Amino acid sequence: MKHLARKRFGQHFLTDASVIAAIVDAIAPRPGDAMVEIGPGLGAMTGPLAAQCGRLTVIELDRDLAAHLRQRSELQVIESDVLKVDFGALARRFGRPLRVVGNLPYNISTPILFHLLTHVAHIEDQHFMLQKEVVDRMAAAPCSKTYGRLSVMLQWRYAIDALLDVPPEAFEPPPRVDSAVVRMRPLPARPEVDAARLGEIVTLAFSQRRKMLRSTLGPWLAARGHAGNFDLARRAEEVPVGEFIELARVSAPGA
Repeated sequence: MKHLARKRFGQHFLTDASVIAAIVDAIAPRPGDAMVEIGPGLGAMTGPLAAQCGRLTVIELDRDLAAHLRQRSELQVIESDVLKVDFGALARRFGRPLRVVGNLPYNISTPILFHLLTHVAHIEDQHFMLQKEVVDRMAAAPCSKTYGRLSVMLQWRYAIDALLDVPPEAFEPPPRVDSAVVRMRPLPARPEVDAARLGEIVTLAFSQRRKMLRSTLGPWLAARGHAGNFDLARRAEEVPVGEFIELARVSAPGA
């Protein structure tokens, strides 16, 4: 199919056969998997995935690409903005957790990751192509320059592994950045933690990275009468994910 990449959709089509094979090997599709591909585009990974799992659900916003994909009997095509897709409903329809894959549009990759985070209970694993800078932030450890809000909010619920780097020339048209493939495996649920409160704490803590937490998070905790031993004489990047989780667990809700 001849299709010009549309800038407004952030389209960069993966064309390197060796990279495609490496990604599919990392995903390791199994017959009967509830596999969902976000942004299949021209179908570079779609064919190899469907060949191994038997049937594949794809989410495509571009109506021309969606129409082309509907010609393939092994695909169920959802023509939609992925941010409007209810992954929980999809999992219930399949009767099993989803395996979600995709070459995500780099201009909205973070909103997609946070949208999927709200459906993490229905996910078996996720494999995504993303901007390498984003993957580095996702997998970052404390006390590094790349460790931040994205690191904490995803590592709270996922084990994250950077799998392989992908150069711009593996795409058509080539993006202006390096890319990488990441694997995300959900961790056991933490029902005692309020996700919204954790998000508020982490956002506030990293709002001014250069300042000590006594200046950013201290007033928030004082307003809630927090009397714990959380060390505020640190910067946010020094605090492990587990400490943020525990702080969210013991902090009283705001008035």
